[in-house]
Amino acid sequence: MTKTERPAGEGPTDKGAAPPRRRRVLIAVVAFVFAVVIATDQLTKNWATANLEHQPPIPIIDGWVSLLFYRNGGAAFGMGAGATWLFAVVAAAVVVVIVVTARKLGSTGWAISFGLLLAGAGGNLTDRLFRQPGFGEGKVVDFINLHFFICNVADIAITAGAVLFILLSFMGIGLDGTRASARRREESGDA
Repeated sequence: MTKTERPAGEGPTDKGAAPPRRRRVLIAVVAFVFAVVIATDQLTKNWATANLEHQPPIPIIDGWVSLLFYRNGGAAFGMGAGATWLFAVVAAAVVVVIVVTARKLGSTGWAISFGLLLAGAGGNLTDRLFRQPGFGEGKVVDFINLHFFICNVADIAITAGAVLFILLSFMGIGLDGTRASARRREESGDA
């Protein structure tokens, strides 16, 4: 084998794609972030169900943050409470899109964003599938009262993942990890 040849499976499969080893590492980052966040989400929801349901609010930061149990059949701010099954379908579609798109990753930032979004969607989907009142109609357990809305760890993960998504986009960092300026130079032949 010459210096320019690479062992099978060690080079990029197409122009702009991360090498397979790098992709595997980034998929592992997505999986790790997903596992930590979804476990934290479900453990805290189980704790809230056992300890906060039918209890008065517990103040954390007076007037701003408290623990208050709420079963949310809708989306943010309780909107669409009669369409719980629709939110379950949308969350399942989001999970599929993230899993399929994650195979194109070449950026650690995007991997973290995808892991957060996947865990957030997956955490709330788990509630919609397996919590009261029944499969596909379950209500999401919210318990972190932030004065103007009540949320959970999955909601915080979705928000953090979306903010990171927007920041990476504004910075011009593509899913493959390249910057927009480098892609423009490459496309114009100035590489």
